[in-house]
Amino acid sequence: MPGKTAAPGSVRKKAAAAGPKTRAKREVVAPDLLEQSLAIITASLEDDKAEEIVVIDLAGRASFADRMVIATGLADRQIAAMAQHIERKLRDIGIKRVLVEGANGSDWVLLDTGDIVVHLFKPESRALYGLEKMWGAELDDSNEESVTRL
Repeated sequence: MPGKTAAPGSVRKKAAAAGPKTRAKREVVAPDLLEQSLAIITASLEDDKAEEIVVIDLAGRASFADRMVIATGLADRQIAAMAQHIERKLRDIGIKRVLVEGANGSDWVLLDTGDIVVHLFKPESRALYGLEKMWGAELDDSNEESVTRL
């Protein structure tokens, strides 16, 4: 085309330079399904002898989830079993897309249900990453009721 100059670089470089596309907003889940899922997750963790179970309310504070659950397991096998049990119990109530990261022998397993993010740690890793400090009530003086310890 006469008079038009092409910008240098490949298509991939141009896309990277343009930046990320805007993400679609997360769908709002019915409050009763959220509470039912949260109850199933915490009951499953208690049944599996998880320690120091903490639920953090993220509504209005984070766009990726409404709740965060943090729990400690003592061994890799226990943590992997807790993740499998949660995934199976959520599937039974119709939540089929649970993303699981680190379930094959890791110090930290993450389950993402879309509305609830579950972190399962070994004690050392939990202390190292300090998610309660990052997302907990200490961060917001006005949000004392956002953290529930079970």
